Amino acid sequence: MAKFLAWLFTSLSLAAVVAFALLSMGVVVVPPSYLPWTSLEVSDSPNFLTRYKLTRLERNRDECALVLRRSPMTHTPIPDQVTGQGCGFANAVRVMRGGVAFSDGFAASCPLAVAWAMFEAHVLQPSARRHFGQEVSRVVHFGSYACRNINHGMRGRRSEHARANALDVAGFALADGTGITVVQDWQRGAKAVFLRDVRDGACRFFDVVLGPDYNAAHRDHFHFDMGRYRACR
Repeated sequence: MAKFLAWLFTSLSLAAVVAFALLSMGVVVVPPSYLPWTSLEVSDSPNFLTRYKLTRLERNRDECALVLRRSPMTHTPIPDQVTGQGCGFANAVRVMRGGVAFSDGFAASCPLAVAWAMFEAHVLQPSARRHFGQEVSRVVHFGSYACRNINHGMRGRRSEHARANALDVAGFALADGTGITVVQDWQRGAKAVFLRDVRDGACRFFDVVLGPDYNAAHRDHFHFDMGRYRACR
């Protein structure tokens, strides 16, 4: 067994060296999105490295700012500041619009803004085209930043909203003006299918996605955040 493991390790190491050499010489060309050391591009189709690259942006603010500048998001930086105990902004921006309009501008951590851009390009708009033959033109939200605890509790840990690291989305408007809201359309019909498709797809980019199936507090909106935990409910 030990000899086999040693042979396997040697073989894999040799294969890695050969692969690196071929890449370096240009003999083998791999799209940048499939190279772990390249930056994320919002326009690239998601792959097995997308989640890793999104997570890396949480630790590298310069790379995150670069990715966001190359995205469709219209934004301005927000100075780092402490607004309360456990609350404030770090590496945050104010988002005015993306490929769609928003009901209002909102503050967002840079990783949250990038995740939204990915979600919009690869989930929201493709889903709208697939289900309705048109795109979403406007997103209605309940806001992003609030210096508060989870579920507005008097005790407990701070919500991701306290760091502008979460966004609550209430609904959408299609290009023809058709409205779709979580509170009215979650249960039945084509709109419900679209909303569930959007919820499921959002889990590919946001760390936490919560909706009406989670609890009564989320009966009227989707909660998207880029926090320390993972949940898709």
